[in-house]
Amino acid sequence: MAAARHGAFHPLRVTAVDALTDDSVALTFAVPPELRELYRYAPGQHISVRRSTQDGEIRRTYSLCGPAPAPEDAGVAELRVGVRLVDGGVFSTYALKELAVGDTVEVMTPVGRFVLEPRAGHFAAIVGGSGITPVLSLASTLLARIPDARFCLIRSDRTTASAMFLEEVADLKDRYPERFQLVHTLSREEQQAGLPSGRLDEERLTRLLPALLPVEAIDGWYLCGPHGLVQGAERALSALGVPRDRVHQEIFHVESTAPAAEAPMATVPAPAHSTVTAQLDGRGGSWPVREGESLLEAVLRNRADAPYACKGGVCGTCRAYLVKGEVRMERNFALEPEEVAAGYVLACQSHPTTEEVELDFDR
Repeated sequence: MAAARHGAFHPLRVTAVDALTDDSVALTFAVPPELRELYRYAPGQHISVRRSTQDGEIRRTYSLCGPAPAPEDAGVAELRVGVRLVDGGVFSTYALKELAVGDTVEVMTPVGRFVLEPRAGHFAAIVGGSGITPVLSLASTLLARIPDARFCLIRSDRTTASAMFLEEVADLKDRYPERFQLVHTLSREEQQAGLPSGRLDEERLTRLLPALLPVEAIDGWYLCGPHGLVQGAERALSALGVPRDRVHQEIFHVESTAPAAEAPMATVPAPAHSTVTAQLDGRGGSWPVREGESLLEAVLRNRADAPYACKGGVCGTCRAYLVKGEVRMERNFALEPEEVAAGYVLACQSHPTTEEVELDFDR
């Protein structure tokens, strides 16, 4: 079978729409036999969905929540994601109020680097709200495949009623009582037992984490949720002496007031004329970049199959290697510092600062 193309969508049939909370559902898609290898995914990866509306095409990204297939499995027979209603969200409103079993949705093949390849060790996650979705896949895959691996889940929700995947998390606790540790905090509801209510901010985490587990012995930390929670958790771990390469993060929501990420290249005026050369799925091309246009927009005008989803610097679907030239990234909430240092950029946020820029989406 040919390798999966970047940004390749296929129509998949909805086989289940399960209510999780009043404002969230889990969607299950059936993968036909001929596509099952293409939809193989690592624990923690996500898919993008595409829908045409009267205002044009929309794309949204959702993390896969089920255990990832083992290497010996024959691909993936189904995909399951969690969708939370967002104010004004076009696809989330459709998913909660209209989507039904038997409907078809255009789904992109899985991508993402917020992954934990199963291996021996002790791992921990700090999540908020719908950030539980990919971490559920991380934990369930790890515990099922590695007999002596351990996982600690520290999750924060507004209330018990708003917490997604409560049954699935409880099942992990019942199945692996000696290897799965759960700490659940609520920010807007008092609990009869456990931790006092309140947000998991930097100060609270700095005090709480050493009392819960051996911070220095954790082999990998996985942070997922709103930008504020992830940022606070990252600072708390840094204050506790956790090496940066043990911390992995994925942001589900960035507040509009959040500062733009530090640009990986020097900020200099854009050239009067610039050209982008892009390698994508083994084919290359060169095109002019219009004034004010991102590199992704320039490529999309000529290659409609260029990979993207959020266009906001959050999902990382448009990640590309900068082969030549320099760019200015406006926002970056998807790439790890190591990736930026290695030369990767987000095409949706990159603007040329040299006359010639070359990107490689295949690397």
